[in-house]
Amino acid sequence: MHIGIAGNIGSGKTTLTTLLAHHYGWTPKFESVTYNPYLADYYADIKRWSFALEMYFLQQRLHDTLEIAKSKDVIIQDRTLMEGVHIFVANNYAQGNLSQRDFNTYMDTYNVMMEVVKEPDLLIYLRSSIEHLVAQIQKRGRDYEQSISIEYLGGLNQRYEQWIASYKGKLIIVDADNLDFLNRPEDFAAITDRIDAELYGLF
Repeated sequence: MHIGIAGNIGSGKTTLTTLLAHHYGWTPKFESVTYNPYLADYYADIKRWSFALEMYFLQQRLHDTLEIAKSKDVIIQDRTLMEGVHIFVANNYAQGNLSQRDFNTYMDTYNVMMEVVKEPDLLIYLRSSIEHLVAQIQKRGRDYEQSISIEYLGGLNQRYEQWIASYKGKLIIVDADNLDFLNRPEDFAAITDRIDAELYGLF
């Protein structure tokens, strides 16, 4: 089984992935951030490095998704293959950070990939306001993230909402602004109750 955690930068995906993996005994699959060779350059010059970064993420996510498909374990994934195209690439293209040529190359590659992979069995979307995202980004203090603009985060948020509104798979939407699932057990339990109901018909 494949569980996907979706959400904007700073929404709490990695924290929730870690907590759910521990709670259910699932195997976590984390997005490469620490060892990404393009990420710092990207935030320093988005237009220059957009195509390289997105192609790197695409091949990494395809590799992860194919591994998940072969596994007999329940895998919970921090960010999905679909978010790359529907959110980040679409946003960079709309903002002029990707040329038409690079966008077409990316989309051709993505469409070929989608012939061999499928959507997660359950997608959990962490919905967050810009104010909440900015606070979380500042709190975790990654140097390369401090230059992210509110305009950029806003564009991503808008595209997340558009994507989720048309998503056809099994979906749980979590309004994350007023939740602290790391430090408040009742907040985490509210999420696991919804997962139990969706996956196992409990409650």
